[in-house]
Amino acid sequence: MTAYHDSSSFVFLDKEIFTDVTAGDAYEADLVVKARFKNNESFFLVHIETQAQQQTDFGKRLFRYFSRLHDKFALPVYPIVLFTFDRPKKSQPSSYEVAFPDLEVLRFRYAVIQLNQLDWRQYLRLNNPVAAATMTKMLIAPRDRPRVRLECLRMLAKLKLDRARVRMISGFIDTYLRLTAAEMKQYTAEVGTLSEQEQEEVMEITTSWKEEGIQQGLQQGLQQGREEGRQEEAVSLLSRLLNRRLGPLQPSVRDSVEKLTLKQLEVLSEALLDFKSIDEFTQWLEETDKE
Repeated sequence: MTAYHDSSSFVFLDKEIFTDVTAGDAYEADLVVKARFKNNESFFLVHIETQAQQQTDFGKRLFRYFSRLHDKFALPVYPIVLFTFDRPKKSQPSSYEVAFPDLEVLRFRYAVIQLNQLDWRQYLRLNNPVAAATMTKMLIAPRDRPRVRLECLRMLAKLKLDRARVRMISGFIDTYLRLTAAEMKQYTAEVGTLSEQEQEEVMEITTSWKEEGIQQGLQQGLQQGREEGRQEEAVSLLSRLLNRRLGPLQPSVRDSVEKLTLKQLEVLSEALLDFKSIDEFTQWLEETDKE
């Protein structure tokens, strides 16, 4: 497909929702892109569907999407399936057929990308955010798990994406390639072999993702504290995180934190990840005190 499409023409369409009138169920297409043929004014659709588990009637469902997209837009549709499950590892079907002994009525074919059959090493130098995420679901020998995690993060660091995309992809890596304690030791040793700059970049991504998770948990704790009137617990949560990020707080600074209202504590929970130094935090406290 890359040989005949114009990549500058891509338009991502709103998610299409299809309703099964007979069963009363609604189905949502994962991704639909409108593209133009090279050196041509005609268009086509690319429909990409992600499948996280094996499903016996998947081909039938994909054909349903295909027929409704084709009918609605009156354009050719290029269907692609991304199988992300770990098992089974056997090759999945790439067609849906309707046939009789004397007549083949339909053979609907679709492109298949089955991650658990792909060798992660072949995608190391792509420098592509999709590769950084999907490598975690490819064919990985147990001994290679720590290295694959590291290579995914190294690739992510080189891409220089915005914070939101880095957070999303690093969260995907952490979720689908969670290491055991023994694997973490090997991972740490692998990090130590990198250049100082690469070590800093990888650790920055890891720290940012973990702090984001801590912040979300903190905000939930603050919300619960406000609902139940537990001001002291909210202050304790924030103080621990501030100590971790900025170092031990001076008594005067701790006193200022304790005097904040729950509403101000919630604002602080969103702002604290932006503080680079204790001076920035004390300035924030002074400005808050004036409000």
